[in-house]
Amino acid sequence: MSDTAAANAAAQLGGRAVSNSLFVLAARSVSRVISLVVVIVLANALGDANYGRYTTLVIYSGLVSVVADLGFSPLYTREAARNRGELGDYLGTLLVLKVGLAAAAAVVFALALGLGAGLPSLIVPGAALLIATTYATQLRNTFYAVGRAEFDAIALIAEILIQGGLIFLGAKIHAGVAYFVWAYAASYTFTIVYSLVVIQVFGLGRVRPHLDLALIKRWWPLALAFAFTSFLTNVYFNADVVILQHVRSFAEVGWYKFAYKPFEALQFVPLAIQTVVYPVLGVYFVSSVGRLKVAYARFFKVLVILGWPLTVGTFVLVHPIGRLFRLFPQSEPSLRILAFAIVFLFANSAFYAMLNATNRQHLNAWATGLAAAINISLNLIFIPLYGYLAASATTVVTEAALCTIGWWLVQRHRPELRLAVPAVAWRIVVAGAVMGAVLYPLSRWRSTLRSGAWPRRPSGRVTPSPPPPLEVRGKGRILALPNSWLETFLSG
Repeated sequence: MSDTAAANAAAQLGGRAVSNSLFVLAARSVSRVISLVVVIVLANALGDANYGRYTTLVIYSGLVSVVADLGFSPLYTREAARNRGELGDYLGTLLVLKVGLAAAAAVVFALALGLGAGLPSLIVPGAALLIATTYATQLRNTFYAVGRAEFDAIALIAEILIQGGLIFLGAKIHAGVAYFVWAYAASYTFTIVYSLVVIQVFGLGRVRPHLDLALIKRWWPLALAFAFTSFLTNVYFNADVVILQHVRSFAEVGWYKFAYKPFEALQFVPLAIQTVVYPVLGVYFVSSVGRLKVAYARFFKVLVILGWPLTVGTFVLVHPIGRLFRLFPQSEPSLRILAFAIVFLFANSAFYAMLNATNRQHLNAWATGLAAAINISLNLIFIPLYGYLAASATTVVTEAALCTIGWWLVQRHRPELRLAVPAVAWRIVVAGAVMGAVLYPLSRWRSTLRSGAWPRRPSGRVTPSPPPPLEVRGKGRILALPNSWLETFLSG
């Protein structure tokens, strides 16, 4: 890429970074609010056990999705941003390549869901969701590569409206798990069609489906680092559910994953900003190291400004949040633990984006691998003893470890990119602590709303009750353990 081309790309993307961030944040904010309502309806309609089955399917789909992509989507975003004229050829090749990748992924998914999770009846709708998600992600990355995030904002709103309509209908007719999986697959199918039309009509690229073997050969080593990182990220985010599903019940999976929803809903904030900033960082890397350093520091500061108050607020106000989201009663202690992971989740986006933008994506794979090892080890030790609460605590430890490793790797061999975290963050931390002290009285507020929770399917737990004694499942026996002081504290 020539210096002139790099400068032009940087100017175009940099100039649109703020407006793109606002577009995406606005669209994702609206979609997440609607999505939370939709998930609340979905979880309460299915009940804890069936909601556990649904989320187990989603987890297995996420793990196998790496096979359907192999890291080509994030690599495509970076390379298309740097070489705008080649976008059509890049996309045409990847659309053809993914036919084979998607077929292979569907086979792996069928084996995993049928044999590993014991959910053979959900294989077909789950495979459809996996394939639709893969193609939708590939196509919508085009909008970010060319700095036209407003097109994805429209797609996001349309997706959630389709999902909401179908899921409200499914709740009304008491549909089973498979129906809701098909509903999500339908929304991503719309995005595929919409993206193809927009790319052609607005001339974002002349897409000609073909298979450029030379391009695949050239990109393959670079893409594998992204793929490995993605797989390890999925493992350490989702291994807890796989382990929990095998040693505990689907109901306990439901409690944990429903608590995860408010935490998960916040992920769109750093991801939305990262999606827009990442191509800019990639262009600055080849055009101006000085501008790269400034953008990196500002990116990190914005993430901490957003993440730390959310951590404090979620921890302090867990009961009102639980009522707002109609959580299962057993989900609140889990959410209080997960609150501590929010700020690390936000900050990690800065380090992840920097390593990818500076052509060191292989270091992201190493960082994620170390975090995954920590996560799996802790989950294997503690989930059999403490169940879903252990899964929540392990998520916090893993995010903190990944944050530390990522910060160190960015500056490794690049001292000019060293980020002085205490100098950037201490004022924010103090302000957040003060906010927590102000909010604390509200955390003692009680209401009887929990006793009037939304109706649930017979398979769920209809009557609210305190968390049952923790269980340790051994060979042919179940030992009941008294609720720990930790669970009592977390429940307030």
